Amino acid sequence: MTLLEAIEARHSVRKYKDEPIPEEVLAVLRAEIDEINQAAGLHVQLVTDEPKSFSGLMAYGAFSGVTSYLVMAGKKSDDLEERIGYYGEQLVLLAQTLGLNTCWAGASYKKIPGTYVLEEDEKIGCYIALGYGLTQGNSHKSKARGDVSNASDLTPAWFNKGIDAVLLAPTAVNQQKFYFEYLGKKDGGNVPKVSAKHTFSMIGYAKMDLGIAKCHFEVAAGKENFEWA
Repeated sequence: MTLLEAIEARHSVRKYKDEPIPEEVLAVLRAEIDEINQAAGLHVQLVTDEPKSFSGLMAYGAFSGVTSYLVMAGKKSDDLEERIGYYGEQLVLLAQTLGLNTCWAGASYKKIPGTYVLEEDEKIGCYIALGYGLTQGNSHKSKARGDVSNASDLTPAWFNKGIDAVLLAPTAVNQQKFYFEYLGKKDGGNVPKVSAKHTFSMIGYAKMDLGIAKCHFEVAAGKENFEWA
């Protein structure tokens, strides 16, 4: 499965089988986590065989059977949420290619002491549930290209393809609070510029959602075709 195929196949899954993740699959995830933590300055942690975090009163998102998850953490900064979204979605798509299912969880979990480590000035942005789903999940209603971008018959095919992938990005309560704009070549540059911004959200998580959407855009549009403005 390619990453683009993973984008198209992946849906949020909240109910999981009582089936352990094989050690060889966990090893692939841990290797990618190590690379991401080094490259992005994050402190992502993989927790396995731990059933308490997604059970009880705090797990109001109808989760069941979750015993493995990612703790998405890093040093406090203005761009932490966006980085968590961008790199967390890389892990989500990798998990999909490995036959796993996932679900982003902004609040529907509880922190279990001893399952993670936080260094000075670090915070947890969210959790990501991980495992073998009872189903593959369902697609949800999405906005149109024009609601989240200036994509049209006049913008390049790669840009429009990127926006189609953006529309498949998971967002908090399906809010899709972002806007992507094709700017063309600017300031004598050799490749076109693309801007991506989050818009106002009453419930939050817009920065994290933007990071997820930018990950999808890069996969589908091709990083060689543009530069971020």
